Amino acid sequence: MLTQLRNIVQSVAASSDLEQALHTLVQQTCVAMRTECCSVYLANAEHQQFELMATQGLDPCAQVSMAFGEGLVGVVGQRAEPLNLAHARKHPAFKPFPSTGEDAFQSFLGTPIIYRKKVLGVLVVQQHQPRQFDESEESFLVTLAAQLAVVFAHADAQGGWQGAPSPVLLEGMPASPGIGIAQAWCDDSQPRLEEVAPACHLDTQGELDRLDAAIDDASTEFRRLRKRFDKELQKDALAIFDLFVHLLNDPMLREDMTVRVQQGDAATWAVRQTVEAFSARFAAMDDPYLKARAGDVKELGQRLLYFLIAPAGSPPPVSTPIVLLARELTAGMLASIPRALLTGVVAEEGAANSHAAILARALGIPAVMGVSFSPAKLHQKTVILDGHKGVLMIEPAEALINEYQHLVQEEASLQSTFETALAAPGHTQDGTRIEVHLNAGLSADSQIAINQGVDGVGLFRTEVPFLMQRRFPSEDEQVKQYRAILASYPDKPVVMRTLDIGGDKPLPYLSVEEDNPFLGWRGIRFTLDHPDIFLIQVRAMLRASIGFNNLKLLLPMISGRNELLEAKALISRAYQEVSQEAHQAGQSINIPLLGIMVEVPSILYQLDNIARDVDFLSVGTNDLTQYLLAVDRNNARVADIFDALHPSVLHALASIAAVGTRHQLPVSVCGELAGDPVGASLLVGLGYHQLSMNTRNVAKIKYLLSRLPHAHLVTQAKQMLTLDHPDEIRAATEAFLAAQGLEALVKVGQLR
Repeated sequence: MLTQLRNIVQSVAASSDLEQALHTLVQQTCVAMRTECCSVYLANAEHQQFELMATQGLDPCAQVSMAFGEGLVGVVGQRAEPLNLAHARKHPAFKPFPSTGEDAFQSFLGTPIIYRKKVLGVLVVQQHQPRQFDESEESFLVTLAAQLAVVFAHADAQGGWQGAPSPVLLEGMPASPGIGIAQAWCDDSQPRLEEVAPACHLDTQGELDRLDAAIDDASTEFRRLRKRFDKELQKDALAIFDLFVHLLNDPMLREDMTVRVQQGDAATWAVRQTVEAFSARFAAMDDPYLKARAGDVKELGQRLLYFLIAPAGSPPPVSTPIVLLARELTAGMLASIPRALLTGVVAEEGAANSHAAILARALGIPAVMGVSFSPAKLHQKTVILDGHKGVLMIEPAEALINEYQHLVQEEASLQSTFETALAAPGHTQDGTRIEVHLNAGLSADSQIAINQGVDGVGLFRTEVPFLMQRRFPSEDEQVKQYRAILASYPDKPVVMRTLDIGGDKPLPYLSVEEDNPFLGWRGIRFTLDHPDIFLIQVRAMLRASIGFNNLKLLLPMISGRNELLEAKALISRAYQEVSQEAHQAGQSINIPLLGIMVEVPSILYQLDNIARDVDFLSVGTNDLTQYLLAVDRNNARVADIFDALHPSVLHALASIAAVGTRHQLPVSVCGELAGDPVGASLLVGLGYHQLSMNTRNVAKIKYLLSRLPHAHLVTQAKQMLTLDHPDEIRAATEAFLAAQGLEALVKVGQLR
């Protein structure tokens, strides 16, 4: 059975067009199940009906369609479950279609083809003999339909079946908000690392010279790009290019490529191996920000490859407005097209936290990442890019284009309105102070609006330097990194999270195999088992803070008071050492405030006891939600269950805020919920006065809160704690915001 399943699925996937794929499906299914008839009906969402697309056993010339819910096929689709009948005609939903010649068939087995809760079609087998299909036959058809659903969905997105109509809508990840309407312009000129084949050389020195020249050329290009964007971006966004130059000259990265060349590999092959090894470390991580660093390393590799291969041609110049489509978005692509003509960008690979996406946001260019598309099919077709929803619409109707053009005008007006709230301190309408902080990960990402109305950095991730090297970074190297970020905010607090490494973020030089890395040796568990690493990092942070005194320390993954006390003892030891060294040098240092990340559910029941041991609490809603709901948010099969508005999560957030109130302890939220209008309004209503978010959400959230009375937010939050479903909570809160005259803000990016 398994072999037959695999053969059918592979044959369908290998078909050149939809017609052949469906014909192959019904023909081979008949053979595998030894039935007289197999048919496949596909859903037509526009006409709300199922249509007979291919059959083996019925009249192939018959034109059959039935409304959703009509006939046996409609029942299968409506209920989204199999229907197994020995006497099909006796079922009350049976509807005859004499033109098909189905009168001779008595038994019926139909199963839905479902992809991500959407019914794509119905697969049916029939027989002359009036019998119910046995359990193994039903299981075979259900399994086949489940596997075919993935093939159908993927082929449709890829545009791989020429016979299929062009997909109306392609989905990806929203990376930069906004709307772009123009012709699609596919840039397929960049060489790809995956296409580099193993190769050796006969001239070691010559190949090393080629590699050095490529590194120099790439560095020069990034410096040129920095100059190109000098007047369009603030200096912290421009620092992205400095970071790329730094990475290109990173001794570990360069040494790895050099050693491979010295061992006989061609420079191109050495670059591919090194870049893939380094980027794989980041790609395997759970943290979205760190995962995105894989794309940055890969972009460096692509540019090195470009200069090593030196392609002769280049894409033709752009003279009209376009939406740029590329396999991978690079800074060079953004620079090569006049800003006035670049209405949006779409990338097949990449993440919303990649530096290319950060640049797109800084430049105000709508962007969507992770979209599967066929460049040849989309080039020069009219498209609508919706950066809010993360979708690309192909050849939309004129009426839809008009609707989106109206939306573009509304958005421009709305953004100008948001920015009026940037300069003033964050507050509610009745004056309750709400601090707004940034989440950051590198000085290059710290991010675009460093001093535009933010109160500091609510979360600075320190993992990247540890992950980029083949060894632990030295204390002096860490001091340099941390001092740069502290210097960027001389009069504002910077909350630095100690190393959250291990498990899903493995160090390349410390191999650990675990069955469940998300629940394993990570965060504070790792650093307490390696006090030497912890002490060096804390010492580096303390040394970096001398002269600024704006450092706050944050401990990740704390699950019990014993871990906190052990960490505090090590921090005290590091402080005594650095304080003594500073005193000898004629300097002074204050011991930083200390907080813990509230993200492990076990800590929720210990917060009252822990409150006396810390200076503040910081809630990581992403991990807290994941652990409370037992859901991997990166697993597509269960990702729809992940919702920070789940009642259990809201009740947990309410209890954490209550602890802060009882003990007069500052409590902040640094997860994605803080940057969402619905989430931010509920958090403030629950008692939070510090929110930390990505730069792009700062103006919007400050404007939102300035229009809402604090008392109303408290009342609304209490009401939401009585509801039982995330969708109810979201809908009710959106209705509340709309009643306050903020519907446009909640519905930003949505058609009326």
